[in-house]
Amino acid sequence: MTQMPKHLSGDSAAINEFLDKFDVFLLDCDGVLWSGDHLFEGIVETLEMLRSRGKRLVFVTNNSTKSRPDYQKKLTAMGIPSNVEEIFASAYSSAIYISRIMKLPAPKNKVFVIGESGIESELRTEGVPFIGGTDPALRRDITPEDFNELADGSLLDPDVGIVLAGLDFHINYLKLAMGFQYIRRGAKFLATNLDSTLPMNHTFFPGAGSISIPLVNMTGQTPLAFGKPSQAMMDAIEGKFKLDRARTCMVGDRLNTDIQFGVEGGLGGTLAVLTGVSKKEHWEAEDAVAVPAFYADKLSDLLAAKA
Repeated sequence: MTQMPKHLSGDSAAINEFLDKFDVFLLDCDGVLWSGDHLFEGIVETLEMLRSRGKRLVFVTNNSTKSRPDYQKKLTAMGIPSNVEEIFASAYSSAIYISRIMKLPAPKNKVFVIGESGIESELRTEGVPFIGGTDPALRRDITPEDFNELADGSLLDPDVGIVLAGLDFHINYLKLAMGFQYIRRGAKFLATNLDSTLPMNHTFFPGAGSISIPLVNMTGQTPLAFGKPSQAMMDAIEGKFKLDRARTCMVGDRLNTDIQFGVEGGLGGTLAVLTGVSKKEHWEAEDAVAVPAFYADKLSDLLAAKA
């Protein structure tokens, strides 16, 4: 039987013992630090405490709608000090993989983006050509002419070799139809992440994984994904930060992304917080996808550590 996680909230000795085990904390953001634009109480002080103890913080997010500089602006606006190099997002992870690992030969290396400006910004930084994304010409209803031109290929760019799907707040039939046609014609199917929902404003909304599901159904293909729990993302984080996995803890709110990411990545520990998606009953279930090593009611409970 899988060992149940140790509850840290209210136990100063256990919190100190927990903190002493790790040098690096990989921190999910949505559901851990904040929900939407609501910063959870005590977060700034908790992160300051971790830094004061010499801990390295890396903000690891599956949200592809923002670039790393955009994410830093959000952290700053929330009162959280950070630098761009401490942020590792799924859009950045995707762009790195496309430019430095896939290395498709030009001109067949263009990306058709289903997603927001965060993906575009990271692709642009890596010098990867792309179409789609926030292009206003695609934010409309599909027309009879579109059906004809998709069928004969005249609406498609022959240089597209990749379809990259992320969270798209303007998803529509035209974008899905274009993505489908590109994949049918041989384009590689990638996804920034597969989160089914997005925690925001104290509730949940459709996540990036819900945007790509129609393409999965149409094509019969599962996209290569770069957000948690993908170990492609873990390998990239390890390579960038030169961390010791045994001395690294993943902190998150979702079992099937954050906690699974840490467990499958062989990290020294995982900490679940109850301010987001997953609750105790989820990891206590027999079919739990992953079980954290530790859990706390909220991240700021770590402030009970003795100085």
